[in-house]
Amino acid sequence: MIYGSKRIAAVAIKMALTETREEEQNEKKLFSEQGIKTVAVDCGGEYLATVKKIVERSVVAAKREGVIREIHSEEGAVAGATREALSQIMPKAIGLNVGGKLGIARQNDHISVAVFLGIGLLHLDEVSIGLAHRTIA
Repeated sequence: MIYGSKRIAAVAIKMALTETREEEQNEKKLFSEQGIKTVAVDCGGEYLATVKKIVERSVVAAKREGVIREIHSEEGAVAGATREALSQIMPKAIGLNVGGKLGIARQNDHISVAVFLGIGLLHLDEVSIGLAHRTIA
């Protein structure tokens, strides 16, 4: 079945919310059976210092898992969507440590990146989610 951007965004969020590798693999298998390619990546550190690493890791993971091909437009779509999702979190996270996961989902020309992060200062934690969508022709 072919889904639109809303469904693919929801899948990316579900991948970002997985708590264990086993859960991540089960979701990945389930979505694969529906024709949706997915990947999830753990991330964390001081927010500003890790933005570049998170973007790089998202592109590398998407290529490694076959979500995107190693071509400029697809790599750029993932990098751009990841930066957009991270920018939505920035007002809460700037200057603080973050930890969590990002999820990427793709079907045909729809690709979404969701970032789910815990934002911490001592024991006072906040959570935030960022989401972005791109199309790949």
